Amino acid sequence: MSEKSFTAPRYWPVWLMIALMYLSAKLPWRAQYQLAKGLSALLYLFARHRRNIIAVNLKLCFPEWDEATHKRKVKETLFNNTLGFIETSNVYYCPIERYRDKVTIHGQDILEAAKAKGKGVLLLGAHYSHLDLGGALVSLICEPYAIYRPNDNPLINQQIVKGRLRFMKDIINRADMRGIMRALKNNAIVWYPPDQDYGKRHTVYAPFFGVNAATITSTTRLSNFNQSEVVMLSWYRKGAREEYELAFSKAPEGFPSGDDTIDATLINKALEDGIRQAPTQYMWTHRRFKTQPDGKGKLYK
Repeated sequence: MSEKSFTAPRYWPVWLMIALMYLSAKLPWRAQYQLAKGLSALLYLFARHRRNIIAVNLKLCFPEWDEATHKRKVKETLFNNTLGFIETSNVYYCPIERYRDKVTIHGQDILEAAKAKGKGVLLLGAHYSHLDLGGALVSLICEPYAIYRPNDNPLINQQIVKGRLRFMKDIINRADMRGIMRALKNNAIVWYPPDQDYGKRHTVYAPFFGVNAATITSTTRLSNFNQSEVVMLSWYRKGAREEYELAFSKAPEGFPSGDDTIDATLINKALEDGIRQAPTQYMWTHRRFKTQPDGKGKLYK
């Protein structure tokens, strides 16, 4: 679609959002942090549908929390998702180099050793609330490819692609398996998030935080295709500071096993270990458990 067509009135709200993202990226960190606090408080009051999804997910995954803790964590999750949106604005509209002195990297030798084998690297990370920031942090030490699902709104999709290409080597549609395999065959580092619910097709059921979750099997297929190395990736923000921890770790022992359900269980557990470092910085706004053997969406009613 041509950029001229984006002048239609139906795109004006998106242009307003883009303008607000650009302006928020120019604010100092303290102001961004306070802005996220204010906006997330409003979301808690008015975004009831998303608040309910977060609440259900947290109750399923952290049944040990009492009611007061649970309520506080729902608010923290909304805040982290709001601040994550602002952090996305930062990496779309500010120099990525600003983060070089703000991130502590662990396990870089694991990533380098995997790349040195010449078979490509499948970098498995979760959908954290500051998803694009994580990609920008990784780009400080390598040239990763990213897997993504195109947004239904063409203007939003254009802005996402343009923003991510500022720090990614390239981006590949998650439906383009040949493109992903081609990148691995060329010894690329491919960032692949296997933690969302895409329905029953090409999935198995495996525990995620102890809850039955539809989990894609393509992770195993991709790692077997070129005997590509699998490296786990996680990151989190350190409290209220604009400082981050980025960690690479080896694939779970025994992966791939030859059994899709065992492999999905191993990967889910590895992702869970990373998420537990800062649980409310994960994207709990996604209905991770919507697909169940006895129906769809029942857990969220």
